[in-house]
Amino acid sequence: MGTGKRGLIATAVAVVCAVTVLAAPGTAFANPTPSPTPSAGPALAAGKDLEAVREKLDKLYRAAGRATDEYNAAEEKADKQSAEVVELAKKIVKGQEKLRKLKARAGAAAAAQYRGGGLPPEAHLVLSDDPQDFLDGAGRVREGHHATKGLLGELTRTQEDLEQYAKDASAQWKKLEAGRKAKAAAQKKIEKQIAQAEKLESALRKEEQERLAELEKEAANKAQTAWLDSGILDEIDGKASEQGKKAVQYATAQIGKPYQWGAEGPTTYDCSGLTSQAWISAGRGIPRTSQEQWKRLRHIDIQDMRPGDLIIYFGDASHVAMYIGDGAMVHAPRPGRTVTIAGAGSMPILGVVRPDAATGAN
Repeated sequence: MGTGKRGLIATAVAVVCAVTVLAAPGTAFANPTPSPTPSAGPALAAGKDLEAVREKLDKLYRAAGRATDEYNAAEEKADKQSAEVVELAKKIVKGQEKLRKLKARAGAAAAAQYRGGGLPPEAHLVLSDDPQDFLDGAGRVREGHHATKGLLGELTRTQEDLEQYAKDASAQWKKLEAGRKAKAAAQKKIEKQIAQAEKLESALRKEEQERLAELEKEAANKAQTAWLDSGILDEIDGKASEQGKKAVQYATAQIGKPYQWGAEGPTTYDCSGLTSQAWISAGRGIPRTSQEQWKRLRHIDIQDMRPGDLIIYFGDASHVAMYIGDGAMVHAPRPGRTVTIAGAGSMPILGVVRPDAATGAN
């Protein structure tokens, strides 16, 4: 990267423009493909075939959920890197202005020496007949030496800083480009999985779709019943913190709003978009994705769970919900569904995390 004035200004302009493009409206999310109209074709065989469809749909939507986490993570990184690039661009612009002023000062000093006949200050002192003028002049020469040396040193440091800022900006830009590609790849995965699921569902007749919905409920109820039969609810009696109450209030107020991958409200949500925004509303910022929520928030034993805690599901931490008490949770399930209340044990629980800043007991 060039170290001259034009090169540095070009760098600053380039990084600012890049961030502007990345932050432009409409680049963050793409709406899932609209659900096709149900087909009136021949019905599938009942029973096992429909159960196979349910299991296939579950796998497809879970894969879309994993890809959504990848997309959200890439977007979160891009936001941070964009902010860093903007700061570097500002430093480049400020450093360039500082360098311009320093060069102007150096030019003024050189001009002053030229007006003095081209002789160095020491020569003027030797030619002086007045001893006091000589002594006074000697002090000024020393001060001049120090000032000139300091000016040159500051010029050098400023130039080095500008070169480093330019290198850092270039490195951050490369990371942003990599993040953009990661987001695009994740988006393709999401859209592919959703399209396959919608195609599978569209092949069903109306009565089959209704029966499929019943099978989904039956599977969830079976899992919830098994969870409750373990006696776990007898051990869960934690009371919500004040922040937890606010988070629950926010999350439950979103019931009925559609799921949309990559969305953080206020009209649509994905699973981690709902939980992260609920806790932000309670005054506590938490990681954006379910996997990062699992990694970075404090783990809690299930029997110590209290309203406001987050339940992480599946072995890959690809889904998250908020516990609201009495064995229930609120979550944004998947494409085609809305924010709803469900049994906390209706899906395989990986663990529970607590966003509250305090580390006290229940």
